[in-house]
Amino acid sequence: MIEDFIALYVKKVVSKPEKIQVTKKELDTNFYEIEIISSEQDIGRLIGKDGKMIGAIKTIISGSKAKDGNSYRVIVKTE
Repeated sequence: MIEDFIALYVKKVVSKPEKIQVTKKELDTNFYEIEIISSEQDIGRLIGKDGKMIGAIKTIISGSKAKDGNSYRVIVKTE
């Protein structure tokens, strides 16, 4: 659920939305890793100036934590 929302959100920000892949891996009980894979030229857009964009994504995810009780770690990678 959260990975679908992040994929939609991130695709609105980048210049090559077809290259975006979002995966969720369970690392431990109630602890997940969300990996955003993007083209190299869109990494700057995902991180944003002073990390504000990735900070906003993490804020959205922390709101989800309150609802479902799971913790998340976000990783941004290139293809």
